[in-house]
Amino acid sequence: MCRHIAYVGPEEPLGRLLVDPPHGLYRQSWAPRHQRYGTVNADGFGVGWYAPGDPVPARYRGAGPIWGDPSFADLARVVRTPALLAAVRDATLAGADGEAAAAPFAAGAWLFSHNGAVRGWPGTLAPLVTTLPPEDVLSLEARSDSAFVWALVLARLRAGDEEGQALADTVLEVAAAAPASRLNLVLTQGDTITATAWGDTLWYLARPGGGTVVASEPYDDDPHWCEVPDRTLLAASRTDVLLTPLKEPGDALADTAAPAPHTPEPPKEPRT
Repeated sequence: MCRHIAYVGPEEPLGRLLVDPPHGLYRQSWAPRHQRYGTVNADGFGVGWYAPGDPVPARYRGAGPIWGDPSFADLARVVRTPALLAAVRDATLAGADGEAAAAPFAAGAWLFSHNGAVRGWPGTLAPLVTTLPPEDVLSLEARSDSAFVWALVLARLRAGDEEGQALADTVLEVAAAAPASRLNLVLTQGDTITATAWGDTLWYLARPGGGTVVASEPYDDDPHWCEVPDRTLLAASRTDVLLTPLKEPGDALADTAAPAPHTPEPPKEPRT
């Protein structure tokens, strides 16, 4: 279910990250090597990138397969960026919405992508609708599980949560409502990358020339690619990567519900 890639670092042409690598995102749209669910990612694609000095990213998306857009490879050859988030889509449910359902989703400086699927969508997440402001529900960009998960993340970001906290809390909330969901999320604002590995593959590469790549799977056979363990939160900058284990929803609930251990007081001396 989808492949995505994020990058922060020195300026690069889009094509050097997405098209030129032997197993890049362009090729992953029809021949992924590590995809556990689905085989072809032909239900849409998108790339969002940042121009130096402009905090609001540009996006280029399509409703069909990335290889079916003759303009994309030419655009990718000349457009340079210090940060991007791109994805190719294998839809959870085939249907309407076209390019509106293709990641990356955007709001202000943020770009977001979801690789995976919400089990039992949409019924399992219906109770979570009431946790969102009504205007957020009515303005969903698409009628997909990914768009709704993005709305949950965005509500937390707008409430002041840090990126890592917003992703982690959303994953735990959705996983509790829809067990066995696959929730590999990626978020960037152009300087850092925050991601979760939850039910599908996630890798990262600290490039020797500078910069960090986070992707569903390696785009080449460089031995420096590192696989992220499942149930992990990743926080990356241009130079550093931090991995933090994520708890299962039941474990997190137990931590908050369990009473603090009681230490009995020593017996008091009798009064005289």
